[in-house]
Amino acid sequence: MHPGSIPGEASKLPDCQTLTASRTDWWWKVETMGLDFQAQRIKMVDGQLRTTDVTSHALLDAFLDIPRENFVPELKRNLAYLDADIEIAPGRFLVEASPFAKLLTLAEILPGDNVLDVGCGSGYSSAILSKVAHSVVALDCDTELSAKTRANIDGLGLLNVTVVTGDLDKGFAKSGPYDVIVLSGSVDKVPSAMLDQLKDGGRLVAVESTGHLGVARLYVKRGTDVSGRFGFNATIRSLPGFTKVTEFAF
Repeated sequence: MHPGSIPGEASKLPDCQTLTASRTDWWWKVETMGLDFQAQRIKMVDGQLRTTDVTSHALLDAFLDIPRENFVPELKRNLAYLDADIEIAPGRFLVEASPFAKLLTLAEILPGDNVLDVGCGSGYSSAILSKVAHSVVALDCDTELSAKTRANIDGLGLLNVTVVTGDLDKGFAKSGPYDVIVLSGSVDKVPSAMLDQLKDGGRLVAVESTGHLGVARLYVKRGTDVSGRFGFNATIRSLPGFTKVTEFAF
């Protein structure tokens, strides 16, 4: 026992690991407590969306209303409004706001539309869609992310979102057909089975990527025919389960 120490007090001293953890937690609290997320949302809309030709008032209001910080891991909340993709689970990302908003602009979502959100992640995309559409089916293949989506959606009191779990490339025909299908991540190629889940006049928007290059496309269904057109160049993180099968030419 060191001179002047009090019997029994030594056992109460924290070890180095505890001190390091508490110091990290303290710095995180200092960094996040001073953040004004509402101000950051306004800056995101003004600096990232309006400057990239996102002009729909309903869509801009949705991005202003939904707290993006709620949909990222707690220790990354201070990064929520960066113009970058944010990892929310191993290999899964919350897509950067600007390309996602441009994708929704391309879809021209109407207040009466029924929307399928493919690859909803932690629910941010579905929350945004809930503000501009009549109803949203939020689909993810990861049960833990589906649970997070459900908790986040319930926490915001969004009553027009239904959360389901299943293979992303198969869509969710049970609740279809849909007015709009949104792929909240890039894919090699949109499966024809998913296009079959569109209503007559329905739209599907997706970023199709080849290597590091990506193109946002709008697909529109008319009767039994589906036509596609170029929307804009975009590079976003990929969704699992959409790997294009190699085709051999003979």
